[in-house]
Amino acid sequence: MFSAPAVSARPSDAQAGHTARGRAARTGRAPGRGRGVFRPVAALLLSGLVTAAATLAGTGAAAADDSGRHQGGAAAVLDGLKTFDNAVLRMPGENGAPARTQELPAGLFEMTVDGGGKLKTYCIDLHNPTQDQAKYLETPWAETSLGANRNAGKIRWILQHSYPQVDDLAALAEAAGTGPLTERTAAAGTQVAIWRYSDGADVTASDKHAEKLADWLQKSARNVAEPRASLTLEPAAVSGRAGERLGPVTVRTDADQVSVAPPVDAAASGITVTDEKGTPVTSAGDGARLYFDVPEASGDGSASLTVQTTTSVPVGRAFAGTTRTQTQILAGSSESTVSARATATWSETGPAPALTARKNCAAGGVDITAANRGDGPFTFELGGNEHTVAAGATETVTVPVAEDQAYDFTITGPGGFRKSFTGVLDCATSGSVIATGDDLPADEDSGINAQSARGSLPASTGTATSGLEGDLAATGGSSTTPMIAALAVGFLVIGGGTLFVLRRKEAAGQPGA
Repeated sequence: MFSAPAVSARPSDAQAGHTARGRAARTGRAPGRGRGVFRPVAALLLSGLVTAAATLAGTGAAAADDSGRHQGGAAAVLDGLKTFDNAVLRMPGENGAPARTQELPAGLFEMTVDGGGKLKTYCIDLHNPTQDQAKYLETPWAETSLGANRNAGKIRWILQHSYPQVDDLAALAEAAGTGPLTERTAAAGTQVAIWRYSDGADVTASDKHAEKLADWLQKSARNVAEPRASLTLEPAAVSGRAGERLGPVTVRTDADQVSVAPPVDAAASGITVTDEKGTPVTSAGDGARLYFDVPEASGDGSASLTVQTTTSVPVGRAFAGTTRTQTQILAGSSESTVSARATATWSETGPAPALTARKNCAAGGVDITAANRGDGPFTFELGGNEHTVAAGATETVTVPVAEDQAYDFTITGPGGFRKSFTGVLDCATSGSVIATGDDLPADEDSGINAQSARGSLPASTGTATSGLEGDLAATGGSSTTPMIAALAVGFLVIGGGTLFVLRRKEAAGQPGA
């Protein structure tokens, strides 16, 4: 059966019960100005299956604001599962039923990087389906299931000591004592070892040599640190007064140098990007501090700068989808294009807000941070509650978002200020054993004896087929896609009608919730 959640014209109880962490005392609202309004744009939330169906049918909506979602680094499109062999997943039976098994492909995915480059990745989200041509963004571990996984560092160790980082398969086979390995069996054995730590899965490789590799990697793995991001800007938003240098924005990268692109209308507006001394810059290195130099005569407005370079993305970086799809971890990278963007907002008088967003997996939501560098308070509504950020202060509000739920927040303010944040909160694997850690041993030399998700077939296989021809088994697609797409359209039509009725009721003074 397919179903859509109930529709409400008001924020949910969970949203209304948000938590706030402010570093500043709140003040009263400034009369006539400084009021920003938060609106949950996606009033109709469809189930994950219907959302996935819309994506498969090619009807997914574009993101409202990529800068509000991407913190910098590589952005890529999934090309599919390319180098793989078979594995067998064992799942406990329910209500005394015998354990079940499911054959599935295990191996390396490939992605094409926006702007040029190729990535090779493994799955760290076994029970979540991949979507064909899904968009992925380089993401910190803390914003994925790795953030709560005390063995996340062991996954990176496996990546560093196995295929494709170790491409001498004879040497790998000798070190692991496996017998002969091919690219397919080496990839399968590596993926199986990763799943045992990422999902707590009871999974074995079908090929005996691949299984020996998986066992060796699992037992040998040690925790190592998360790699640095390929490129970010901190913070991603600044604000202040016209006539000042707004910033600093600090470059963080493992590349030798990045190019700095000024605002697109720099020649007409007179806005330049400078260093701490006010000297215009066109390139920068790690740790460089950049500023927006805004002419005093500029009216209220905003601008953005972009930094970009070509580098090899560090092995072990997580990649999360912009829609619901399997989270991936990087196993190899060609020289690839990476970029980051920062924005500046200024006003002549009153509030000057700078807003950023970050997934907060520990709190189960999205942190919206508002920094006010103006001379008046900035007031906005979020989740049905009003918040005021005093001049010179910063406040963070956590908006609860359900696991695997898409979110789309828009905050508006005076002078045409508008900022949107979109994404999907994907902080846990379906098995949920990682979140508690109770089923995973912390001892490096002990074996894994974790349970896989109860009552959940591996979504990475899409259907019950065990064939390895093409990428269908790994993308979650099947012959039912047209039917699912039709149902998705039906729910969208029903949802649209419900929203129309709710708005009509509100116009008549009758809240529709």
